[in-house]
Amino acid sequence: MRLVFMGTPDFAVPALRALHAHGHDIAAVYSQPPRPAGRGKAMRPSPVQCAAEELGLTVRHPVSLRASPAEWEAFAALKADAAIVAAYGLILPPAMLAAPRLGCLNIHASLLPRWRGASPIQSAILAGDTESGVTIMQMEAGLDTGPMLRADSVPITAVTTATTLHDQLALMGAELVLHVLAEGAAPQPQPEDGVTYAPRLTREDGRINWQESAAAIDRRIRALTPWPGTFTTLPDGTVIKIGAAIPDNRASASNAPPGTILDEHLTIACGEGSIRLLTLQRPGRGMMQADAFQRGQSLPVGLRLGEATAPHD
Repeated sequence: MRLVFMGTPDFAVPALRALHAHGHDIAAVYSQPPRPAGRGKAMRPSPVQCAAEELGLTVRHPVSLRASPAEWEAFAALKADAAIVAAYGLILPPAMLAAPRLGCLNIHASLLPRWRGASPIQSAILAGDTESGVTIMQMEAGLDTGPMLRADSVPITAVTTATTLHDQLALMGAELVLHVLAEGAAPQPQPEDGVTYAPRLTREDGRINWQESAAAIDRRIRALTPWPGTFTTLPDGTVIKIGAAIPDNRASASNAPPGTILDEHLTIACGEGSIRLLTLQRPGRGMMQADAFQRGQSLPVGLRLGEATAPHD
């Protein structure tokens, strides 16, 4: 089948590789333009662009598709049977949605209609969902509103992180889109009940509110690592990033205000229960195990975290 592939981050790479490996004719790959990254701010191509160039595929990276008739015409001129879209990052205008013979198919990392939008993986963990999955959807003008072609699910456990769920769903999406292209599927309208939206995340979403329960804070850390990352502050305003933690209700938090360090192992009182920090990071340092962190510059028992306002990046 003659395809156009449209994607940008790591999530989309397994699908691109699978489509190529199964012999589909990929006429072009669309990806977001290279962005400055790293300390030197050198221009870095997206993971999809890197994979496409490795496979010898043509890569296009328009800055915008809005009000761009020339881009629409170039896309239509590819005469694709279908466009496969996975976390591309640009909105496709109606002219592009209608150009491929079979339309545009989206690999979306949730069980639609739950978690339409930009952060479905993180939102599912944050909300305490017990499952997530991938939906292959026929794209239309609305935000993830199109009819569903195929879906599959995976459980979310007490140790699921955004990273592990991301990797599971990326592979699942590749498998599902291959099935849809090979076998076809009858479009099913999304149900009207159960619609939720996953907002675009910011760094501020990673601020730990110690008034929350230990379970909710644990979910936030698992959901928002590595991006945007979770953090707290020392009383002097120093930002401490948190990489991993585990609810640890053996330590009683009943008489300590939320955010108080309860023991030398960095067990922290929460609004309900307590949580033990496993890895954390000072400014300018690497992420460290809690015991190594404490040997470097110990945070004393009784210190209360999160009292200061963190500076913006």
